[in-house]
Amino acid sequence: MRPFGNWLKHEKSVKSDLHERLIGENVPEHVAIIMDGNGRWAKARSLPRLAGHHSGMLAMREVVRASDDLGIGYLTLYSFSTENWKRPLREIEYLWRLVDEFFALDIEELVQRNVRISILGDTTELPAATQTTVNRALAMTVNNTGLKLQFALNYGSRREIVTAVKKIAQMTVSGELTVDHIDEAVFTNALATAGIPDPDLLIRTSGDQRISNFLLWQIAYTELYFVQEMWPEFKRRHLEEAILAYNSRERRFGGLK
Repeated sequence: MRPFGNWLKHEKSVKSDLHERLIGENVPEHVAIIMDGNGRWAKARSLPRLAGHHSGMLAMREVVRASDDLGIGYLTLYSFSTENWKRPLREIEYLWRLVDEFFALDIEELVQRNVRISILGDTTELPAATQTTVNRALAMTVNNTGLKLQFALNYGSRREIVTAVKKIAQMTVSGELTVDHIDEAVFTNALATAGIPDPDLLIRTSGDQRISNFLLWQIAYTELYFVQEMWPEFKRRHLEEAILAYNSRERRFGGLK
């Protein structure tokens, strides 16, 4: 049962007037989003923080649909960081309930849309029920070939980098790898994102302009885009505006065009 009733009416996801402008435009292959501002959105409306998280889930649903409609190849959503365990227990428990609710309500549509789900982060620390929910979603979409939807759950980039270093160290100890053969490609393949292209565009909502331990290695040449809107306010149109802004930039990757 949804706990906030009519407080959280969410408009139907429809294509905006910007959609036609994006036809023929260069759509980024990989978009990553730091979904920030749920609590502040709720506080500004005298609602509990949990209401903000629930409305944030509805915004996430709309952005997933929009990304699929636009032909984006990879969408990575920063859903729960390793630092988020510092939050009140009641809030953390509700966030896991939202994961269960999202997959329960949306998995059939994701399957129909040919979306493939994957997880970045350590899911072994999640509640058993949430692990079951996540594993079911992974299994149901494992053969899908459309949008690759990645949830960063219990994810922290520093932890990911340390884990990669340990993996490479073990390979050198076992003789699988020599120190002279360690390069950027070896390190990249030791990360949780091995085989996944680096993000072309990183969006952060709520006005904050920081990365917050998200994909630190992978965003070396990613275009950053910050918006003032809180995550529950982020709509299809805002994603399209971000892509238009992305297309106005010149990406030189340290060289000259």
